[in-house]
Amino acid sequence: MATAAVPRGMYAARGAACLAPARPCSLPTALFGRPVAAACPAAQPSRRRFEKPAAIATPTSAPPTVGSGRAARTATAEAPPRSLRRAAGRPNASADGAFRAGAQRARQRRARSVAQAEPSGHIRQFDHLVIGSGIAGLTYALKVAAYGSVAIITKEAASEGCTQYAQGGVCAVLDQSDSVATHVRDTMVAGAYLNDLAAVEVVCREGPARVLELAAMGAEFTRNADGSLHLTMEGGHSKRRIVHAADMSGAEIERALLAAARAHPAISFFEHHLATDLVLEEEADGEPTVVGVDVVDVRSASLCRFLGLSTMLASGGFGQLYPITTNPSVATGDGMAMAYRAGAEVSNMEFVQFHPTALYTPPGADDGGAAASGAGPRTFLITEAVRGEGGRLYNLHGERFMHQYDDRLELAPRDVVARAINDQMAKHGHTHVLLDISHVDAHTVLSHFPGVAARCRAAGIDITVDAIPVAPAQHYTCGGVKTGLHGETSVRGLWACGEVACSGLHGANRLASNSLLEGLVFGDRAVASSAEHAERLRRAGGVVLHAAAKAFKPSPARPLPPSLSAWAAARRAELADVMWSSVGIVRRRSAMRQATRYTAELQLEARAVLANAGVSAEALELLNLATVGGLVAQSALRRKESRGGHFVVEHPEPVEAECVPSVLAAGVPWPAAAEADAAAAAALIAAGADSGRRAGAAAAETAASPMLLLASSPQSAPKRKSVARERELAMRALPKAEDGGRRRE
Repeated sequence: MATAAVPRGMYAARGAACLAPARPCSLPTALFGRPVAAACPAAQPSRRRFEKPAAIATPTSAPPTVGSGRAARTATAEAPPRSLRRAAGRPNASADGAFRAGAQRARQRRARSVAQAEPSGHIRQFDHLVIGSGIAGLTYALKVAAYGSVAIITKEAASEGCTQYAQGGVCAVLDQSDSVATHVRDTMVAGAYLNDLAAVEVVCREGPARVLELAAMGAEFTRNADGSLHLTMEGGHSKRRIVHAADMSGAEIERALLAAARAHPAISFFEHHLATDLVLEEEADGEPTVVGVDVVDVRSASLCRFLGLSTMLASGGFGQLYPITTNPSVATGDGMAMAYRAGAEVSNMEFVQFHPTALYTPPGADDGGAAASGAGPRTFLITEAVRGEGGRLYNLHGERFMHQYDDRLELAPRDVVARAINDQMAKHGHTHVLLDISHVDAHTVLSHFPGVAARCRAAGIDITVDAIPVAPAQHYTCGGVKTGLHGETSVRGLWACGEVACSGLHGANRLASNSLLEGLVFGDRAVASSAEHAERLRRAGGVVLHAAAKAFKPSPARPLPPSLSAWAAARRAELADVMWSSVGIVRRRSAMRQATRYTAELQLEARAVLANAGVSAEALELLNLATVGGLVAQSALRRKESRGGHFVVEHPEPVEAECVPSVLAAGVPWPAAAEADAAAAAALIAAGADSGRRAGAAAAETAASPMLLLASSPQSAPKRKSVARERELAMRALPKAEDGGRRRE
């Protein structure tokens, strides 16, 4: 009978409650949740009650081990699980041997069928899957590892996420002059009262304990002379409450969390693995449940399936949807797009935060090769704390201007300052404004902002003497996958936390330094409910996992041919320009309508490429960006007011009746990639739809693409009826025009 190796730590590494040595073993793959006792008694799941761990599990709190590395196992073996003892001691156990033998033969038959459906190396099994390796994903992984094995899946190196680049810090009410109520009020004011009050109270109340946990596990934050944590000030805060590590807080937090996660015996990392789509199977009650994720191993160019009893999305935001962003290249909205395709609700997608002070880089400056791939260059962020410590904004005429916009001056919330800078640039025809902190003591500036000083020095700017050229840049996604107070989504088996999620904390605009705090708090809160769900699936015998394994058909991943690669890069850059001009800092309804149609068309084209040219990172990221771009544009068009980060020229004031979160249900407008009809986009491109937006060279390159060959072949003819139907559905899902009818193309 074919067998598959159980991932290390799947049923062990559970602290003092572990009932058997934690050791790799071989068992029938079908028996994911309940292995045959005779084959592998050590793999029996623990029957203990799930209790939320009090703190992040670190290597020092793990059971005593012998050996080294991830193959290390506990030094002492314990008694068999109670379930085995009960089975052995129940009445008429000897007379029941035939029944037990029959049940075991049935399990073995199921194991053989799964083994036949699972090509070696293409399916991996863990108790808990985590997509993303920033503060939210790592916090969750370290804590849920108390309940089983964990796979952390990340499409670049584990450290290459938005957390790494966070500068300011993380909020915590630690000063005696501060209070949770004050933090709640500041968060609500910054969020224009669209926040979920329950989520705000939870984060502000539980945040200090989570931050102190980070410090206890080795995060080296800046401290005062007496050893207490130094607290700085940022825009929108009425008190000093920002815990920081100079101006490189995110890098220090990521370092500490990664070190703990890499040392944990129950956690495995899969770097350079790009998640493509969530895997759903129906449970016995007919409810779809997420049981894993399909993944492209970028280095081996192979498609594999990760199966898990619970799945956590912690993949970050979609900064690369805009041409000017502080986000790294990995921020392409993958998690939101996958969740939406799987049926999850998304909320508040129209609220995109633009940081007011990113270092201005003149056109033509080196972008690190980002433009060639279609990815936007990451703009260096000048932390909010520079203004918190006294930095002043000037236009290029040397005039301070924030008094014209808000009584809080430079300490107004980010959306206010970003619009003020944008207005000054538009009025005077300038490309940037100036941020000056040269009036502050040079030693204080250099000790507090060493990272900013070094980056500016490389650009020829001495921040102790010179003003810093700054301009707004896309910075954060306030909306995302709609979640509850424990990170649960509207799809069973799926959790989300961090920037990919919309917990309701941020409302219409995020308060500075609340993002890292959100990842810490909800990464912790999601553990108990996801562990309980995993135990329920385990008790059911892993039937849905067996079905998902049997249904998987591996296929190779391949890079796009040069012509399609150039097309994808051009379309990605074009999409970014459309989003900046149509759904940027200042918005107009006519432009937002155009953006909804543009993104709907682009999704058809991207799915056509995936269907005909095979799975590739370029096409998949383009599809995901077009998907989240469409969600942003739709949500923005439906909100007929200005609130927080959403400012509309036609509706410049907030409207009380509109002060409700936006929610988009999934499914109808854009079916999953596997459902797409390639001929639809081929016909659009061949006909030159919206040709005014396309360069002739790009059209010439596209002409030889596999997609067009399919469109012109006889085999594609039967698909044309479904093509029209899919396009009709996409157009029908667009928001209605003000006159009550639907806009024609």
